[in-house]
Order: sequence, then structure tokens, then C-alpha cells
Amino acid sequence: MAKNAMYITKKGMICRNVYKLLSFLLLFLPIISIAQSNPKNKEEAMVNIVKAGSNRSELEKVILYFKKSIDPLKLETAYFLIANMDIHHSADYYWIDSLEKKVRFQEFSYPDFNAAEKEIMRNQNSPNLIVQKVIYPDLEYIKADFLIKNIENAFKAWKTSDYKDIAFKDFCEYILPYRATFEPLQDWRITYNARYKWVSDSLKTLPLTKVLSYMGAEYNSWFFLTYGKENRIDPLPRLGAQQLLFRKKGNCEDIAALQVFALRSQGIPASYDIIPSWGTATGTHFGNTAFDTQMKPLRFDVTRSPVVNPDQAEPAKVIRLTYSKQKGVLASIEKEENIPPGFLQDKNYIDITNEYWETKELKCTLFPGQQKPKITYVCTVRGGEWQPVWWGNTKDSIVAFSKMPKGIAYLPVYYKDEEIIPAGYPKVMGYNNEVVLKPDKIKTRSIVIKEQEKYLKFRPEKKYELFYWDNEWKSAGEKITTAETRELIFDKVPSNALYRLVPEYTRGMERPFIITVDGTRRWF
Repeated sequence: MAKNAMYITKKGMICRNVYKLLSFLLLFLPIISIAQSNPKNKEEAMVNIVKAGSNRSELEKVILYFKKSIDPLKLETAYFLIANMDIHHSADYYWIDSLEKKVRFQEFSYPDFNAAEKEIMRNQNSPNLIVQKVIYPDLEYIKADFLIKNIENAFKAWKTSDYKDIAFKDFCEYILPYRATFEPLQDWRITYNARYKWVSDSLKTLPLTKVLSYMGAEYNSWFFLTYGKENRIDPLPRLGAQQLLFRKKGNCEDIAALQVFALRSQGIPASYDIIPSWGTATGTHFGNTAFDTQMKPLRFDVTRSPVVNPDQAEPAKVIRLTYSKQKGVLASIEKEENIPPGFLQDKNYIDITNEYWETKELKCTLFPGQQKPKITYVCTVRGGEWQPVWWGNTKDSIVAFSKMPKGIAYLPVYYKDEEIIPAGYPKVMGYNNEVVLKPDKIKTRSIVIKEQEKYLKFRPEKKYELFYWDNEWKSAGEKITTAETRELIFDKVPSNALYRLVPEYTRGMERPFIITVDGTRRWF
């Protein structure tokens, strides 16, 4: 009896051990499955490691290091980062002297940026020093220690946050990346994690929307927005993460990066959003999106009020930067020389315009008889010129453009030999209807343009010229104002056209407009 009892006990122990082993394997099977879910990352990482040239050994060290990790996800993140590293770089500069020797300078060696700024100004104004702008491809310059530390610290922030259960792919895209855009690379996670710990602490008792509002207040307490107030003294297009904290000032693009570093340091997914062009104004803008634990996006802008879902004008497009290459972007199917300069030449973004504005598919009819390329672009007016903002596949005489904001005047064009070629008539996509603006030169009309608060104020004794669009801006007449002028009248102007009123003192900021049947002027 005792012998049988002993047998049963041993058998029970064996069963329990087997159960524990199976439970352990079942626990890690999902992780193992996820880690092996994208073999393409491994393949492309291996290709990029070869492309890294003399830096190859540094990237190989990263792979070898994480192959020893007990967490297979960390190896997968290394593959993910290296697989997409070939599209990333740092834009920086340095000075050389008359002997073409690099001048040593490190702004962080000064007690504050005011002191560093004086040295930068001396170098900038020195006749013996020349600025050398430089691009540092990530594949060729990133070192193993930097990448390993980034992955380890990103994992630590993620797994100790409320976001530890989000999808692995979301972690890779919006928490893991070591850079925001193309700023100089600087080790930032530990510094930002300590500085912005109050953010993760606040989330324990407050909703994300409230915490983002607090981030806006915190930013305004110490950071100076330089846009329209002062120019950067050095030719640095983007500030690195540590430079943001050191300089305590920057443009909109720098502020958007600051928020990305702050949130990601706490294991909170965040993105860098770009408005490449406004649809009814001139200029660009940069903002952010933070995600809640269900990955619901919350757009915010610490430079505006309210911070969360701030008011704005119609954007021509809104894109979200990703670290990884995206399928279906234009640069993945078209040669760079056939794509207008700008974000359309990039491979790492997604179109999120519908998160910012009411959108609709825009369909345009193209001019007959032209030899039509496979890609047609759509433009909005920026700085007095038509600027491409999106693209569509040309199909016979029709082209459709996805997710286009309402309330904007558009023009379909072709792009050839670095030239914009009109492909159709302008089209206004309003909120309730759409109008094709084909100028009617037979049915002309008189147009009365009155002063309008915040839009138009006449200066005395200045020339104003009215233009209408007919495959180019054509003059419809000129008028000279007096001190008493409150309106201008232009006769025999083609009807059903897109117009611009341009003064002799123009800076290219004038917006196009239409005149409705009842004489109302609507600006775009």
C-alpha cells in the first residue's frame, strides 16, 4: 500500500511538472509566434547589414546580443529597426577652416545655450570658417551600444507602462524608434524618462486627454516657440533630443519631436504628424498624435489651445511619420525623378487626413488629347503657386484622389522634367457641392471686390491686379487705389473662374477666391 502511494505521489509530481512545462510553453508560444511573424524583417535586416559597409560589424553585434536574450521579441525589434534603417539619416553640419580641417565644437560643453550661442555666432561670422552641411546615413553611423540601449530602455518603458498589452507592431512603430525625424542622433531615453516621469504618474489617476493638456502647460512654462520671432543661428534643420532640452527653444517641427520623445520615454505610443501644406492658407505645420491603451488616436498640439483636438484651418493633407517603410506609398511604385520634391518622395508615412478634417474622394476630369502619364497629381495654391499635395492613378480621362479635405480649390496636374503641367480645370470641393471652374470668356461679368476685415485692406496709391486661372494666371485688369478706395470694380471678367487679387507689394500670400452668382466672394 505504501509502495503504491509512493508511486502515485511520484506520478503526481511528474504530472505536475509536465503541466508546469506545458503551461510555460503555452505562455510563450504567442510571443514566439509574434517574434517569427514577419520573416521579411529578418531578410531585409540581413540585406541592410551588408549595405552598411564598414559599419556592418556594429549591426551584427546588435543581432548577436539579442540572440542571447530570453525575450525573442527583442531580437525581432532589432530586425525591425535594421530592416528599415536604410531610409533614415541625420542632417547636421560642422565648420572647416582654411586648411579644410574640421573645427571642434560641442555645444553641450558650455554651461548653457547662451554661452554656446555666442561661440556659434563667432564661428558663423568668421571669414576663415566655412559651414559644411552633412548627411549621416543611419546604416553607416549607428553603433551597437546606441541601438542596444535604445531597445532595452524602450522595452523597459513599455513593459512597465499601462500600454504593455498593446500590439507588438504598434510598440515597434510608435514607442521603439530611436529618432523622430532626421535630427542629429543623441541618446535620450533615460534623460526624458526621468524628466517626464510625472506624465506616467499622472496617468494613474487622470485620463490621457487631461495629461496631454498638462503637457501643453508644461511646455509653455519653459520652451520658446521661435517661429516668426527669430531665426536659428546655425543651419541645423532639426534639433536633436538633447538639444531641445539644452536650447529650450525651437520651431514647430522641433516641438512636435519634443512631444514624441517625452511620451515614448514613458512607454506611451505617440506619432509625429505633418501638414505639408494648408488648403486655405500658406505654410506648413507639425503636430502630434498620442494613443490610448486601445490605440485610439488623440491628436494634440501643445502650441495651440485647446491642446487636444485644436481648432485649425483646412489642411491640404496630413501625414503621420512611421519608422518603417509603408506599402502603397508613391515612392514604392514610382521613380524619384518622377515625383515632385517633398514628402511624396518618402517611403515612411501614412495618410491620416480624415483624422483631422472632413474628407471625400475627389474626382477630376482630365483634358482630352494629352499624353497621360500613369500618375496624376493634385495641387493647392501655396505662396501664389500650385503645389502638389497628393496623387492618383490616371485612368483614361478620369483621376481620383483619396481623402481630400472639403472646402478647398484643387488643380489636377502632371509632373514632367521638374515642371508642373495643368491636366484639367480647377475644382472646388465644397462641403455641400463641387464646382469645376472652366473660365467662360464669352459670358463675362463685372466683379466688385470690397475691403474685408482680416482678409483685405486697400493701401492708397497702390496698383492691384486681378488674375483668373486659365492654364496659367491671366490678367483681367489693373486698378490704382486712392485714400478713399473701399472697393475695386473690374469689368468684362470671365465668369466661372478662380481668381486672385495681387497688389504691387505682394509677398505671394494672396489666396484664390471665387465669386458666386449673388456676388459673394469665397476665399480658398
